[in-house]
Amino acid sequence: MIHQYINNGYHIVLDVNSGSVHVVDELVYQAIPLLEPVFTGFGPESGKQADDQVLSRALEALASLTASEEEKKEMVEEIISLVEAGQLYTEDAYEDYIQEFKDRQTVVKALCLHIAHDCNLACKYCFAEEGEYHGRRALMSFETGKKALDFLVENSGNRINLEVDFFGGEPLMNWQVVKDLVAYGRSLEKTHHKKFRFTLTTNGVLLTDEVMEYLNKEMSNVVLSIDGRKEVHDRMRPFRGGQGSYEQIVAKFRKLAKSRNQMNYYVRGTFTHNNPDFAADVLHLADLGFQQISVEPVVAEEGESYALKKEDLPALLAEYDKLAVELLKRQKEGKGVNFFHFMIDLAGGPCVAKRLTGCGSGTEYLAVTPWGDLYPCHQFVGQEDFLLGNVDEGITRKDLVQEFKSCNVYAKEDCRTCFAKFYCSGGCAANSYNFHGHINDTYEYGCILQKKRIECAIMMKAALSEEEDEAEQKEA
Repeated sequence: MIHQYINNGYHIVLDVNSGSVHVVDELVYQAIPLLEPVFTGFGPESGKQADDQVLSRALEALASLTASEEEKKEMVEEIISLVEAGQLYTEDAYEDYIQEFKDRQTVVKALCLHIAHDCNLACKYCFAEEGEYHGRRALMSFETGKKALDFLVENSGNRINLEVDFFGGEPLMNWQVVKDLVAYGRSLEKTHHKKFRFTLTTNGVLLTDEVMEYLNKEMSNVVLSIDGRKEVHDRMRPFRGGQGSYEQIVAKFRKLAKSRNQMNYYVRGTFTHNNPDFAADVLHLADLGFQQISVEPVVAEEGESYALKKEDLPALLAEYDKLAVELLKRQKEGKGVNFFHFMIDLAGGPCVAKRLTGCGSGTEYLAVTPWGDLYPCHQFVGQEDFLLGNVDEGITRKDLVQEFKSCNVYAKEDCRTCFAKFYCSGGCAANSYNFHGHINDTYEYGCILQKKRIECAIMMKAALSEEEDEAEQKEA
């Protein structure tokens, strides 16, 4: 499968199945789709040779191109070398193995601890309903949290590194229990040959110097919720009385980011129908000094005034292009930031299992309510059809676990022919369920925006690689 596009003047060809990316000239760009039928099935594993017959068929396919025969022949020979190297027109080597992935033995390696089903803000787009999650306000007790960590250790098999995210609502509303559970987790590490990686997500209202000092000591990562410009943030993230929260948090967040040497944190915002010019919010956060930034599209029911609408999409796609060019410019000037959705590893990237199946919700990653119920992830909490069990009895709905194990890019019709499938891994199961009633579908707006982000990310990699090559040539 080939995907090609033009972005910021670069002609980019992505060989989907191998992950190879080629930046080509306009002539080769035009030739690539014409030659695909010729080279289908022709690869390093085929044992075929680039004989005169193949060359003849390729030149015939290029008859419509405006170029000399010599130029065409040279181009075909270069393409043949890429095909033989397994970097172009490669076949899908993963679909035959999907049953093996579905049947693989999984262990629980991460928990999202809902330490507080309560919040001191009233964010308008909050899927957690100000922390209530379709239920009641509650704080997790230390005893329930201990049982959750014990459950994780007991169900993690031979895995050493375990992850626990303190989530809410607002976790700092239950701060003492957070600290007590971290201490308990540390006490389990040596005995059970485990290593806990703790993280925390906060709106920042209750951040103090003492809390920051503790976070820097114990939390591997901290997520700081801020939407961007003051007017944008205050519109969607007010206190319950209606007053904005921006001024309460921005200085604290800047201090925390600086204290962590601009690493192992990120500021996380949400853009909505109300701010389609979200690039300005990303750049505002960058101008405040934040170097780890994520600003993501809202996912909301269509009836909500802030929900993304179909007519928003052209502007949003253009905004990603605009943002990519500006962030690339800043990076070349030595003022680069890491924008979460433009971070892409073309050389390595996630393992095959993650590429095919995604985040591991419902199998390797679970959410725990304040009273100890287990759900596939934080977005399913409160939906009783997805109640997997509890920390006392463990997982009792093995059928649900099996359903989530079967959730993969080949189980989703829209994913099978999508160039982005090995980057997004099929998208979010919760979004699929909320929009289509089952987990093996896709969220259309999310897919469209995801594909644009991937294209922008690859373009930026291409531009930086080109700059590096030019610098090396000058040195030589």
